[in-house]
Amino acid sequence: MTKAGVLQIGPYPAWDQEPLDQAYEVHRLFEAGDKSAFLAEIAPRIRAIATRGELGASRALIEALPNLEIVSVYGVGFDAVDLAACRERGIRVTNTPDVLTKDVADLGVAMMLVQSRGMIGAEAWVRDGSWAAKGLYPLKTRVHGAKAGVLGLGRIGYEVAKRLVGFDMDIAYSDVSAKDYAPDWRFVADPVELARHADVFFVTLAASAATRHIVNRQVIEAVGPNGMIVNISRASNIDEEALLDALEDGRLGSAALDVFEGEPALNPRFLELPNVLLQPHHASGTVETRKAMGRLVRDNLAAHFAGAPLPTPVL
Repeated sequence: MTKAGVLQIGPYPAWDQEPLDQAYEVHRLFEAGDKSAFLAEIAPRIRAIATRGELGASRALIEALPNLEIVSVYGVGFDAVDLAACRERGIRVTNTPDVLTKDVADLGVAMMLVQSRGMIGAEAWVRDGSWAAKGLYPLKTRVHGAKAGVLGLGRIGYEVAKRLVGFDMDIAYSDVSAKDYAPDWRFVADPVELARHADVFFVTLAASAATRHIVNRQVIEAVGPNGMIVNISRASNIDEEALLDALEDGRLGSAALDVFEGEPALNPRFLELPNVLLQPHHASGTVETRKAMGRLVRDNLAAHFAGAPLPTPVL
């Protein structure tokens, strides 16, 4: 029996690569020197794309594959997949929600704690001899009892808010509507008003054209010179230039970021800032979650080729 052709956009860990290679005829676009020539040669054989959330699948790529049937995304975000191009041809799209939700929420809360308590600088204070030479580390800011704003109370935002309850935080959230599963938390429709409420402002909403730069200059300034923005969603949800400006001139107190425009080649202005915590887009980066994500990518592909319902469809 002939194996279905799969175009792989970016590398996967060995524990995912090996079963994918066993089940399919896998063509690795990321290893090709001349990608255009490579695509032209293998395009007719490709029935599926296996990609990652940040890599997606562009319209140009989709249109270059005449027999494409499904795009399976390794990640919860699918904003980098051209959904309109997929709809036009009836191409299915899947992602890997739920399996990474709690890890992402864990890292978001950890980032809040690390930044508010200055833990990166505090470790350096010990290592470089400052503790012995200069004495106690400068005082930082508590999180328990503070006000939290959660922009986007979907799966990840909900898990973040659940964790913040343990810190006795005053929790409010914004979303397209009030959620009946969050009766104890205050709904604030306007992101600017939510930002005014928040000492710590979590960005946890899904990215789309409609949410691009939803965290704009006005929202950033409403968080204010004593507030913190934590982004564990997508870089496009924040106006990065406005964020950098506010961090540089003190209109925003601090930020903790796991995502950046153009990553991993982030804006070098970030590297000069003492009031930002930088993380390498690894909110789902645990062995347990990454194995579950890879398994779900393959489960979606297997279901499609078997004519069975897709476990986690987007389209």
